[in-house]
Amino acid sequence: LAGIFLMYLTANGSDSKKLRVEDSMDSPPSRVIHIRKLPNEVSETEVIALGLPFGKVTNILMLKGKNQAFLELGTEEAAVTMVTYYTAVTPQVRNVPVFIQYSNHKELKTDSALNQRAQAVLQAVSAVQEGGSPSSAAGESVLTPAPSPVLRIIIDNMFYPVTLDVLQQIFSKFGTVMKIITFTKNNQFQALLQFSDPVNAQQAKLSLDGQNIYNSCCTLRIDFSKLVNLNVKYNNDKSRDYTRPELPSGDGTPSGMVTSYSSGGGFPSSLGAISPLSAAAAAAAAAGRVALSGHSGPGGVLLVSNLNEEMVTPQSLFTLFGVYGDVQRVKILYNKKDSALIQMSDGNQAQLAMSHLNGQKMYGKIIRVTLSKHQTVQLPREGLDDQGLTKDFTSSPLHRFKKPGSKNFQNIFPPSATLHLSNIPENVTEEDLRLLFSNSGGTVKAFKFFQDRKMALLQTSTVEEAIQALIDLHNYDMGRGHRLRVSFSKSTI
Repeated sequence: LAGIFLMYLTANGSDSKKLRVEDSMDSPPSRVIHIRKLPNEVSETEVIALGLPFGKVTNILMLKGKNQAFLELGTEEAAVTMVTYYTAVTPQVRNVPVFIQYSNHKELKTDSALNQRAQAVLQAVSAVQEGGSPSSAAGESVLTPAPSPVLRIIIDNMFYPVTLDVLQQIFSKFGTVMKIITFTKNNQFQALLQFSDPVNAQQAKLSLDGQNIYNSCCTLRIDFSKLVNLNVKYNNDKSRDYTRPELPSGDGTPSGMVTSYSSGGGFPSSLGAISPLSAAAAAAAAAGRVALSGHSGPGGVLLVSNLNEEMVTPQSLFTLFGVYGDVQRVKILYNKKDSALIQMSDGNQAQLAMSHLNGQKMYGKIIRVTLSKHQTVQLPREGLDDQGLTKDFTSSPLHRFKKPGSKNFQNIFPPSATLHLSNIPENVTEEDLRLLFSNSGGTVKAFKFFQDRKMALLQTSTVEEAIQALIDLHNYDMGRGHRLRVSFSKSTI
């Protein structure tokens, strides 16, 4: 698991966050956990999900008016694991931090008449956990039998790359994952994942739907697929059949070498050795309550090959790769001018750029993007003329992600034929923009101003044309101190 979930909270604010499990270590352990400061309207299922990764949840009492709940686990050991885990990692429900401590009660005695709905949910959850079919206690079927062992997973707010390995890691907590297919549809990363048994799919959906893989981003949206069996042809970083390791990778690599990551996880091992989490902690991490620090040190250098050497410049690579991170340096290789090294500001950004740009067309050629073994890009020695092949962008004003929490983090999308334009001066018309973009060699198929006319969507006829237009026109001087900002959009017009 090394390299997928960064266990500990980022330095800022970690002291206050550690107080979330208030005095829990001072009171004697109990298998009953007291949870406070829950958001309004929270459901029993969401509270149960806090305890599920650590063992069987045997009872629950919701104090709705007080925003509190008591959760009883099957064993004291499970409760201790849960409290210890949440001492290091802030427990969250609906992105709101909650407080967890041992209760003074040793067990929960609940009035069944008052607590009927909670009991029904609990019965359904434990039936799924034990592999039975849930029956309803409250005269309502809480869980119908799972229609399919295949889940359709959509990931919202994907600021960090989520790979096939990350999904396997998260979902295998709930049962045997047999096959995974990943793809991009409507500019969103999606996956189909097949369990060996529909019951496991049901439990995973119950626990993980709506959870974040990393702190406040990469939200899982999970439904049952209409398919009941997946047909996987290749084992590579886009699809995998774990029952058939002998499948080819589809690109000439023997399937044993398909993973492009060195640590078996979603991030390259150069991000530093991270201690493997225990199974319980991993499951809770999977349920989305783990901080991923924004900086993972070195390991942010990419090797880009099959470039069009007649056309490519350090500046064009800076602009395109700058959509996915802050490019620090670019070096086009002196004796292999169709290849370049690009240094991003950290390993996450390198991974993000690689996952979005590998296989895209730039200046008519399909480019290949891989992680480089170099830790940094060297600048040429003083006085040495390298024909402008190396450029240092460290102090560039054009970095999109310099400001922590910048809105740009929420607007990272794969290359698409629709571009998002912003910072448009008020005197510029639709006609002006259509002309500007068709001069860059593309066909403008559709155009739409936003209400304030400072932003617009512009659709080209191919993704390649959009990439070209972004390289040519991002930061274009529109006059009156306005520089046009161009990004890929997830919308279509």
